[in-house]
Amino acid sequence: MTTLPPLPRCCTGLNDHWPLPRALPGVRLLSTRFDPALLDAEDFPRWGIPLPNGVSKRQAEFLAGRLCARQALQGLTGVPSVPSVAPDRSPCWPAGVVGSITHGAGWAGVVVARRNDWLGLGLDIEKRLPTERADRLVGEILTANELLGYADLSAARRAQRVTLTFSLKESLFKALYPLVNQRFYFQDAELLAFDDSGYARLRLLTDLSAQWRRGVELEGQFCEFDGYLLSLVSVPL
Repeated sequence: MTTLPPLPRCCTGLNDHWPLPRALPGVRLLSTRFDPALLDAEDFPRWGIPLPNGVSKRQAEFLAGRLCARQALQGLTGVPSVPSVAPDRSPCWPAGVVGSITHGAGWAGVVVARRNDWLGLGLDIEKRLPTERADRLVGEILTANELLGYADLSAARRAQRVTLTFSLKESLFKALYPLVNQRFYFQDAELLAFDDSGYARLRLLTDLSAQWRRGVELEGQFCEFDGYLLSLVSVPL
């Protein structure tokens, strides 16, 4: 049995859990908390993770995300591989695997599954936006339909609505981009429905491929904890 190197000081122990409201068969989620101030560059070669360019925050979040991916892949496939970075900056998953990495504000997480169980997965973590920033960004993130009733919401509800819509559309992009190889943006999809149980449904407003056309709908889910909002969009077979 191979002995693992010590866990990076900047990362907490990996958490193998499912905080979202609906478990998905065959999908595994691992997460960690990280602190860029405790980053040690020697942890990259120790764990076989390439050192990225950038400031310590960027390096710490990359280390935390790839560490989660490495261990999630080991649990899924038996091989502790580290996804490389494609020219478009997306992670390169092993053959037969779909996955998604997210990190932000000291939290990193990964979902992985076998491709014969799911076509795509998109995971996103966000800190709730301050209301003032949410109100500045709302026109970029929400469509005309999504804006209906927005002005009547309380400040807290407006911040939650923009953060949720932003996060779910980020998850939608991560889930579909590997299938369509085409970028799309916030106005190219809309949040049709969501509720307090953590259920959400989104619809494409543009054609991305012969299969993924305007009007196609997908389910998502989300949860909130410790000031974070975590969302996941899954693409079934």
